[in-house]
Amino acid sequence: MDYHDLFFSFFWCIICLFFPVEFKECFSLYDKKRKGKIEAKDLITVMRCLGTSPTFGEIDRHLQVHKIEKKGELDFSTFLTMMHRQIQQEDPKAEILEAMRMTDKQKKGYILASELRAKLTKLGEKLTDKEVDELFREANVKSNGNVHYEEFTRMVTLPSVDY
Repeated sequence: MDYHDLFFSFFWCIICLFFPVEFKECFSLYDKKRKGKIEAKDLITVMRCLGTSPTFGEIDRHLQVHKIEKKGELDFSTFLTMMHRQIQQEDPKAEILEAMRMTDKQKKGYILASELRAKLTKLGEKLTDKEVDELFREANVKSNGNVHYEEFTRMVTLPSVDY
């Protein structure tokens, strides 16, 4: 069993322990034919009722991945898989940690600050050096040191202080 399978199993154990009633009840409210399925057009409503915020584009992608037509239906198991993916992509802390772990090939728990700076200024939505300096300052990262990504992620995902 690889890491992804292990994480998926763990995640669903937690979901099944804490959210089974809410997920199943909400799903059942939209199971109009009482056959254990909801219409694809209701997916966005059900997901939003359960606290996620999918866009129409994200819903389309969920349906495409599972080869479900927009006028089709999906069962509860497929719905749970879609919810897992939606929750995972809406969790910035998890996304940041995963990206940092992928960079840490030796699994040491840290990456070089210079390596992180290079990625932040050259890939994706590029930050300026000044923005990276500010980010490092906020997270107490020395520009010539290591970035311990668990701590860094915790620091950069803390809610901002509102005075």
